[in-house]
Amino acid sequence: MTRPTPPTRRGRVFWPLAATLVLADCATKRAIESTAPVGVPQPVLDDVVRFTLAYNQGAAFSTHLGPYQRWVLVGLVLGVLAMLAQAYRRLAAAGRLAVVGLALVAGGAVGNLLDRLISPRGVVDFIDIGLGAVRFYVFNVADVGVSVGAVLLAYAVLRYDALRAA
Repeated sequence: MTRPTPPTRRGRVFWPLAATLVLADCATKRAIESTAPVGVPQPVLDDVVRFTLAYNQGAAFSTHLGPYQRWVLVGLVLGVLAMLAQAYRRLAAAGRLAVVGLALVAGGAVGNLLDRLISPRGVVDFIDIGLGAVRFYVFNVADVGVSVGAVLLAYAVLRYDALRAA
């Protein structure tokens, strides 16, 4: 009988972080769906942070991609996840910060992908930030993971490339 290969140091960071993000995203989405009416802002921090349940059938910033957008977006996300998996070792060589960034991007992508697969209504968004009538777009925990992860990953890779070039 062969012994399972122990997780790498990178894997001990990547998998728990990605899984935690997916679970947090799913839990917050289901909680908001069970407590908030669609489109009715619920103040959290005065008028700066509100929870406003919305369903986004499009891409980022509610971009519309045509009549088959749900399945186009599912395919695109699966393609991106496959590319990230392919590039995992190369990106992880840039260090722990790159692995954290990669885990956040992948976990966020999976969280939103699950919404697209489960419901034709689209991705559940609810975090609404702004002042008065000046609002940012409504987003979710997965979106935060993707955004923060992309910045961390880009920084780690740029820093790694700069150190290798020096």
